[in-house]
Amino acid sequence: MPRRRQSVHLGSGSDGTEDSDSSAEREQTNSSESDGNMPKRTRLTRASLRLSQSSQDTPDVKRVGDHDESPPLTPTGNAPSSESELDISSPNASHDESVAKDPALRDSDKDLSHRPKRRRCHETYNFNMKCPTPGCNSLGHLTGKHERHFAVSGCPLYHNLSADDCKVKATTREKHEEESKVQEESNRHATRHQMPTSKQTRYKEQVTEMRKGRNSGLPKEQKEKYMEHRQSHGNTREPLLENITSEYDLELFRKAQARASEDLEKLRIQGQITEGSNMIKTILFGRYELDTWYHSPYPEEYARLGRLYVCEFCLKYMKSQTILRRHMAKCVWKHPPGDEVYRKGAISVFEVDGKKNKIYCQNLCLLAKLFLDHKTLYYDVEPFLFYVMTEADNTGCHLVGYFSKEKNSFLNYNVSCILTMPQYMRQGFGKMLIDFSYLLSKVEEKVGSPERPLSDLGLISYRSYWKEVLLRYMYNFQGKEISIKEISQETAVNPVDIVSTLQSLQMLKYWKGKHLVLKRQDLIDEWKAKETKRGSNNKTIDPSSLKWTPPKGT
Repeated sequence: MPRRRQSVHLGSGSDGTEDSDSSAEREQTNSSESDGNMPKRTRLTRASLRLSQSSQDTPDVKRVGDHDESPPLTPTGNAPSSESELDISSPNASHDESVAKDPALRDSDKDLSHRPKRRRCHETYNFNMKCPTPGCNSLGHLTGKHERHFAVSGCPLYHNLSADDCKVKATTREKHEEESKVQEESNRHATRHQMPTSKQTRYKEQVTEMRKGRNSGLPKEQKEKYMEHRQSHGNTREPLLENITSEYDLELFRKAQARASEDLEKLRIQGQITEGSNMIKTILFGRYELDTWYHSPYPEEYARLGRLYVCEFCLKYMKSQTILRRHMAKCVWKHPPGDEVYRKGAISVFEVDGKKNKIYCQNLCLLAKLFLDHKTLYYDVEPFLFYVMTEADNTGCHLVGYFSKEKNSFLNYNVSCILTMPQYMRQGFGKMLIDFSYLLSKVEEKVGSPERPLSDLGLISYRSYWKEVLLRYMYNFQGKEISIKEISQETAVNPVDIVSTLQSLQMLKYWKGKHLVLKRQDLIDEWKAKETKRGSNNKTIDPSSLKWTPPKGT
């Protein structure tokens, strides 16, 4: 195929950045799904996304039934799909990492030798783990039934006890429980109007007598002792509780602590929580259950639970599904705060000021860190504007993705951080966010570029977008000489990004002391064929739907 050579003079930035041909060729077709019977929850894993990237096909998302408020759980506490228990040993593992086959897979999936290993939830203890309480050797358990512990909830030292004390208390509790069972069995056939027995009356009087002194103040010596304990250990130990209330109430509290510790131990063994690792494994977000990829600095009391429940509208995070259900019944938010600056069909973009809506933006950053490796900013959100893309239906505007942008960037960065939610990946929304950021740069009459370093998925998306922009420009270009500066001014893409993309496409050559741009007609024809094949399903940004003026100052 003949190639027409057109000359162009480049400046000192012509060396660009390192690019690979394979990454530049990663351009995926958009997938469309019917809106008929929308399921309530979908479980997505990073393994499934990587699997779909390698197969060049639309990901097959496992759906769960509509008739339940929550998906049916397997013994591990996860949704019973073929990908529900997939685990990646390292979040930075390469795409061609060799893994063993899982013999428990269905026959139709046995040919997928590159599927990651299944997490073995029956492995009860990892002896490399240690209890986070300072000075603790991880021996004993608050319940008195286990030889080791790895979490604060089961640590005897944290509760100012020893392992032997816990065993003695456990024996006493079991004895009392057996006596209670015998008493309940004897009274099982008694009517509710029957008078209390003499034994019950004496027990009630004893409880009343024990509770008489619970409101009396502590002696000065005990107060000093308690304050000294607090100053010595801080939050690493439970406060001293003796004599603060009656012995009866304190014993009830100790029983509740032991019972809760036992329940947490069972959930940890089943793999439903990872207390002690401070790593959130899954989040419940709307009708989706998402496996996280990286650590996010949520408060420790939330991170240690392993599973987080997040409101998909206000992004408030909660500890349990019951709290989430109650919150959703009262939450009045149906879209992000701020101004709606773009709307076309069901797609909207809201401009949220980090200074005016600080809590929402902080929660958005914490949520984004679960899926981004290079993000380091979580709480200092005031210098940034957040552009949140949503998809609307009859229940509200659902979060698709967002990008943040500095209000005053000296290097003309038009994107500081960008994320597409996992359930919307590989559907064209990432390119829409990138295209929208460059549209804002055009309105501002500036040349933009994303802030480095980019995440692995972000780099792939940007290179694919730059390639598409350049090939479209080449297709519509009718002149004889082409200039990098003219391309940059028309597309708002930084010249360095243009040069690096041309190098990856092998369209930039050095000949007789000059840099020449080669118009490769084969690549242009291939891009045009894909563009035609996409047709009306192609997700694009319409500049006429933008209702936005650049902010004049902050």
